[in-house]
Amino acid sequence: MMRAEQLFKTFNPGTPLENPVLRGLSLNIEAGQFVTVIGSNGAGKSTLLNAVSGDITPDRGQVFIDEQDVTLMPAWRRAGMVARVFQDPLAGTCEGLSIEENLALALQRGQTRGFQRAVKSKQRQLFRDKLATLELGLENRLGDHMGLLSGGQRQAVSLLMASLQPSRLLLLDEHTAALDPKTAAFVLALTDRIVAEQQLTVLMVTHSMRQALDHGHRTVMLHQGRVVLDVVGEQRANMQVTDLLAMFEKTRGEKLDDDGLLLS
Repeated sequence: MMRAEQLFKTFNPGTPLENPVLRGLSLNIEAGQFVTVIGSNGAGKSTLLNAVSGDITPDRGQVFIDEQDVTLMPAWRRAGMVARVFQDPLAGTCEGLSIEENLALALQRGQTRGFQRAVKSKQRQLFRDKLATLELGLENRLGDHMGLLSGGQRQAVSLLMASLQPSRLLLLDEHTAALDPKTAAFVLALTDRIVAEQQLTVLMVTHSMRQALDHGHRTVMLHQGRVVLDVVGEQRANMQVTDLLAMFEKTRGEKLDDDGLLLS
């Protein structure tokens, strides 16, 4: 379904700030798989998502979605294929537009015609029905600006927006990192529900090793721009964080030294 082959990406090449982030990364995701991605800071997690979404072009390597080579395809042309929820609750929505206008914008994702600001009554009812499933009372606040919502509410709406129009792949870029633990748990439960109901193919980046093992079907660990661990099925089912760390140390011959990751 999604295939990344030998991706290389270096930022600021040929300068004192040269930073090789992807170093031959390859990853294959089957349709309907929910894959969680972990790794220390600078491992290449967000850069991988950016290469898949089209926000950056790899220096070398290829990205395929449903066997179509999209490596050089810009992000706006991939919008109908790939949906994304960002870490920052402010990033995935337009705070100056109302809730219903944001949803209307999401409904037109991947279409070439301009944004129709006027919301039709049929669309409004659809939005009410979808918002009601969040159980946040937002179905009665369609006219409120997004800027009035809390971070958790915005991320819930962002998830709804990302899944409103069918896409081939959903990218979740640490979408609970900016939330308090209770709100993060709510958004993760909502994520699991939406993914299961719509049978979505998902690539979820997280800094929490516990989240990585508790959600999805498969966990991939990146280190220095490559996939170093890939666990799925029975091997993953009863795995604890300590087991994952032990596997990394055995595979790489070194300890994973990143407090932000270990303490998550």
